[in-house]
Amino acid sequence: LENEILTIEDVASYLRLTPQTIYRWAQEKRIPAVKLGKEWRFRRSIIDAWLDAQILADESGFSHLKKQRL
Repeated sequence: LENEILTIEDVASYLRLTPQTIYRWAQEKRIPAVKLGKEWRFRRSIIDAWLDAQILADESGFSHLKKQRL
């Protein structure tokens, strides 16, 4: 499943967003994707890594967790 190829609808369902949002993000290069012909495709493992990076980059959202570790 790691190398599974996803459609816009698959990614939207997986991330619980609308297909329109995923389409717009793909066009804006805000989410890793490749356009094959007229269709956007996504690799699940890359989406997972991208999501992890988005979570970790959100410093303000996790500052309370970092303070607890000190």
